[in-house]
Amino acid sequence: MGRRKIQEKNVRSLTKSSNGRSYTITLPIDVVRRWRWKNRQKLQLTIDEKKKRIIIGDWER
Repeated sequence: MGRRKIQEKNVRSLTKSSNGRSYTITLPIDVVRRWRWKNRQKLQLTIDEKKKRIIIGDWER
């Protein structure tokens, strides 16, 4: 797979995993590094259906 163009940097794919029971979205590596997320880190997911957006944030203990 080739590299995306600069203007398409934040275009991502939605893929099925676990026999279609869940979905995954890949994030740009620079975002993960900037926010210092680690492998298997718990994140909080907020879904706003009216504005059709997903907000990802740190999980608060």
